[in-house]
Amino acid sequence: MTALHAPDLTRRLAEAMSAARYCDTPPNVIAETKRSILDWLGSALAGSLEPPARLAQQVVASFGASDEATVFSAARSSAAGAALANGVASHILELDDIHKSSTIHGAAPIIPAALAVAEREHSNGQSFLLAVTLGYETALRIGEAVNPDHYRFWHPTGTAATFGAAVAAGSLLGLDATQLLDALGTAGTQAAGLWEFNADGAMSKHLHPGKAAFNGVLAADLAAAGFTGATRILEGERGFFRAMGRRFDATRVTDGLGENWKISENCYKMHSCCGHTHSAIDVALELRPLARSSDISAIEIETYGPGYEIVKEMNPRTPYSGKFSLAYCVGAALIDGRVGLEQFSQERFGPNGVCHAAIAALVQRTRVVVAEDLTAKYPGAWPTRITIRLTDGTVLRGASDFPRGNPENPVTTEDLEAKFVALVAPRFGNDIAQRGVTLVRDIETCIDIAFLFRDLAPNAVMRVVALS
Repeated sequence: MTALHAPDLTRRLAEAMSAARYCDTPPNVIAETKRSILDWLGSALAGSLEPPARLAQQVVASFGASDEATVFSAARSSAAGAALANGVASHILELDDIHKSSTIHGAAPIIPAALAVAEREHSNGQSFLLAVTLGYETALRIGEAVNPDHYRFWHPTGTAATFGAAVAAGSLLGLDATQLLDALGTAGTQAAGLWEFNADGAMSKHLHPGKAAFNGVLAADLAAAGFTGATRILEGERGFFRAMGRRFDATRVTDGLGENWKISENCYKMHSCCGHTHSAIDVALELRPLARSSDISAIEIETYGPGYEIVKEMNPRTPYSGKFSLAYCVGAALIDGRVGLEQFSQERFGPNGVCHAAIAALVQRTRVVVAEDLTAKYPGAWPTRITIRLTDGTVLRGASDFPRGNPENPVTTEDLEAKFVALVAPRFGNDIAQRGVTLVRDIETCIDIAFLFRDLAPNAVMRVVALS
């Protein structure tokens, strides 16, 4: 549909988000928000030690000293600086959450913005939970409105999620509807994130959520100060919808608003790679017991078009490009029985491609194709079909529409807690890991968020230094 069919859409969204209250939010929605925060915290803490995060932390430190907010594994910073640094860290390991219909990683841009402002403003746990929930609600709905056409050039985690970060920050500042409308206008004019980084394996993908978080805090702070923004930033003649794709459906922003909470559709990643590989990895793991890798003569992976464009690399030369290679990820699943961080170690890749001999052999026997019927299911489903041919003539087949960790193929909170501990304990110690689990379990009882996460990162850094 066109923007002309949705007059005052941005204003209606701002009014709904500013009127939301914690006491009116369903308990199951709050429970999902807590799961999302726990899942994010593991990726953010573990990612904070990675080289791109360290670079972001150095740059943030150059902005000037401030004690406003926590920067994991680094010195404290201004709220905007902390949002930037923690947003970058959150997206590095490719283990942060994803929402299918919008193709947005919601946690990485939204929760760092919310945490930074909550710390600065000394907000309580309930206010923080509401802000995160509303940030997801905003980002995922706007992402759905422009997806999948938008996805060809734009990374929605950097674009649509900027609106979510602004609403999360604005909620904690207590912005009224008019102020929140200004914040949305300022957020939209900053929304960016191009896929061209994938051609070089550049660090831009990590920057997208960090900058979205930073821009969200900036937009909310400016609105609180009286800085005005476009009032029709979504639906206007030169607004977000028209600029960001040829096709969009503005009704997705308000359909079921206040009834169908988008965070309840959140998906959790159980493999350390691009989400477009996960359905195929799950199928490969199911078929693995039926065939030895040495008996495999050919593999055909059918996938959907928009996902194929992101994961079509057939001979990755770096760990990062390996995370965006459907052929490599399926090969690793068949050889190793898992696709975790260790499957993307530096020694597995080189200038000529995959160095792991067994996986390289499978990659050479793999064909990846786009199936139109699977493309038709996207983005509501992220489907795959796999055919494995064995040397004795046996043919193995498997298919899946939804990766493990999706609401249609769910994981338990205990699974997410185990994932968190597995990420955090080896890097920061079991005490920090267990403390992280506990503080998220009880976060709604927190009186002041400023003191909840403050000691996690410094203690973690000291422990890493002591163990090194």
